[in-house]
Amino acid sequence: MQAIRDNRNATPLSRRKAGGRGAVRVPPAQPRQLPRLRLPRPNLRGLGGRLQHLLWPLLLVALGMGLYELGSRLMPLADRPIALISVEGELEYIDREAVQQVIQPYLNDSFLGIDLDGLRSDLLAMPWVAQASVRRVWPDKLVIALDEQLPVARWGDKALLNNEGKAFEPQDIARFSELPQLNGPERSKRRVMRQYQQFSSLLRPQGMVVSKLELRDRGSWFLTTDDGMELLLGRDNLVDKMQRFMTIEQLMLSDRRELIARVDLRYSNGMAVAWRDAGDAEKVSE
Repeated sequence: MQAIRDNRNATPLSRRKAGGRGAVRVPPAQPRQLPRLRLPRPNLRGLGGRLQHLLWPLLLVALGMGLYELGSRLMPLADRPIALISVEGELEYIDREAVQQVIQPYLNDSFLGIDLDGLRSDLLAMPWVAQASVRRVWPDKLVIALDEQLPVARWGDKALLNNEGKAFEPQDIARFSELPQLNGPERSKRRVMRQYQQFSSLLRPQGMVVSKLELRDRGSWFLTTDDGMELLLGRDNLVDKMQRFMTIEQLMLSDRRELIARVDLRYSNGMAVAWRDAGDAEKVSE
């Protein structure tokens, strides 16, 4: 018996597909990647400070040049001739004409060009000028302030002393003959002035005035009152000796003061009194 196969519904056998002749499949090209370069990041820290260090000198130079240029342009406008000079101060002994003579050489100087220190030095060289100041007042004025010497005593025959013990030599010293006479070594002016002021403050309450005080070369002090009484004080313990004299004078001698010619206080515990003659006492009392 022979079997018969129905091939109508049979699945055809798969055939092997033959590739195209001479054709080659090429895969698509991939993009080429280049290597990345990593550059160092700039360090900006401190850059502002460095720029300031560089720019500040430039700014200062530019500012200086600008100010110089501005000053050179304004200088001719500001430096004008002096139009007014004012002299201030209570002047009793200073001669204004003498002041004018000192100022005269400076009148041709300009407002900014005048030598203020030189003018002040010339004013201080005047015998009656104790202090002097010179200043500019915008736009063209000069103000001079003068302080006079305060004469307190005579020093020797040619000079006067002010309250600080500084000597000055005016020309008209004869008009100050009523001032007390102080004498001593040349370098002892201030010391003698201080001692005079101390003695005056002690004697004034008892109505006595110092008319003469002398410090001799050996250091001894001699004082004369306005009524002619001489006090020999020695070298040391001057205040104690003066207080001792004042106590004894007030208790025992006040009613006979015009009869006293000299009091020697050079003793440690007492004093010696020398009396005037009767004729001399009458002259003093007159």
